[in-house]
Amino acid sequence: MDVKFFDREVETLPPERLRALQGAKLVTLIEKTYQSNPFVTAKLDAAGVTPKDVRSFDDLSSLPFTTKADLSAAQDQRTTSANCTFPESSYTRFHRTSGTTGEPLKVFDTAQSWDWWADCWAIVLAGAGVTAEDRLFFPFSFGPFIGFWSALGGAEKIGALVVPGGGSTSIQRLQLMADLGVTAMCCTPSYGLHLTEVARDEGFDLTNIPLRLMVVAGEPGGSIPATKSRLEDAWGAECYDHAGASEVGAHSFECQARSGATHAIESEFIVEVLEPGSDRPVATGEAGELVITNLGRFCFPVIRYRTGDIVRVDESPCPCGRTFTRFSGGIIGRADDMVVVRGVNIFPGAVEGLLRRHQEVDEFRVTIARPGAMAEILIEIECRDGTDGDGAADRVTRHFAETLGLRPKVTTAAPGTLPRFEFKARRFFVEDSPT
Repeated sequence: MDVKFFDREVETLPPERLRALQGAKLVTLIEKTYQSNPFVTAKLDAAGVTPKDVRSFDDLSSLPFTTKADLSAAQDQRTTSANCTFPESSYTRFHRTSGTTGEPLKVFDTAQSWDWWADCWAIVLAGAGVTAEDRLFFPFSFGPFIGFWSALGGAEKIGALVVPGGGSTSIQRLQLMADLGVTAMCCTPSYGLHLTEVARDEGFDLTNIPLRLMVVAGEPGGSIPATKSRLEDAWGAECYDHAGASEVGAHSFECQARSGATHAIESEFIVEVLEPGSDRPVATGEAGELVITNLGRFCFPVIRYRTGDIVRVDESPCPCGRTFTRFSGGIIGRADDMVVVRGVNIFPGAVEGLLRRHQEVDEFRVTIARPGAMAEILIEIECRDGTDGDGAADRVTRHFAETLGLRPKVTTAAPGTLPRFEFKARRFFVEDSPT
């Protein structure tokens, strides 16, 4: 395996040196933000912590947690946010979260922090094997959602040729990829699959595109084996997962070992895995909530941020040689996305994993309905032309019953009627309990 690195020395640091680096950056973060950042200062004062109390990595546990609700409150009645460390004139970038889990958060970056974002993305792209010889395609229009904006900077750091695909239809994007000989692509798993549908329906031969790899993000599909397999089979390319958040940064990536795990970028983030809603670390091998401290975004820091994402640490060494912590299966799901249906815990990612195994199903929508005391699963599936929809619905029903012990109500939708998504897909809905 010809492993690619952005910074081999840092990415392979022995654990004790990595912790020392993190500790030094943590100390600097607190020193730069205390008294300068109103949000951080108020949090530390309330916890009775001063910069003198934070002298190494071991002092992390003395710091208070940050939640999304805290950040939302910090932006109330402000053009910017109380979490901005510097004067407004210092900021050069504005973005906001997608709003899929609530009111969108506004985030702000300086030129320095935007360069930090680019470094993180360069680690992500190099981890997947992207090099200066690649032509990297971004098949969407850019807006205020941070999406893959910062990936452009990462591509520049590596030296890859960036090919933008905004302002075009899906078939035009496919043709552009073929015309320019695109070899790599960044997209959501949903849009990567949608492009394969368009190619099939329009009679476009995907082998005209010399794509060798894709980096997917924005959804958990990149670490769902059935979704990843469908993408790789359709494109004839390797698929690599990546996770990040607008308020946190580009924090984890899948490497060329392709082991079903993602690495946290521990040179730029401190990660903890705790029991949801608790400050207790989970037992070895158990799933828990990912808590992150970003170390290089002084202008908009998050300290011990409770992401709500569920991960499981894999402590075995990675064949790629990196010493960064790995998460088995990437982001498993979100703590607030889990629903209980007749005593069974269900994550949206698990539902997608089951549905993607049915090749005849192009698209789907899932609703957890609560018509009475007992919840039920309603699934709409959209099948490709020429498929026996009733037969597909029956197979999906039986698959769920055999796997989860639940029998959903499965109906078919006409081809092309369920929504498609360029950015984060919304396919999983939970109805409120009746009052």
